Amino acid sequence: MIYPSIDKLLNVVNSKYELVHIAARRSKQIAKEGYLQMPESEYKSKKNIGRALEEVSEGLIEVKKEEV
Repeated sequence: MIYPSIDKLLNVVNSKYELVHIAARRSKQIAKEGYLQMPESEYKSKKNIGRALEEVSEGLIEVKKEEV
């Protein structure tokens, strides 16, 4: 099973496309800077993209909602 689930992530982010964009940017930032928002032992994923998704799921990344 994939963690975190897409259903939980879509409660935080409006669309799958926005989720991909946020996770990709955060993953690149982790690779470049090496800064993690949680202790490394708390992540279930070993890869940066999974860690970025976990941060979104935990609410550690603020997603600005655009008003239409």
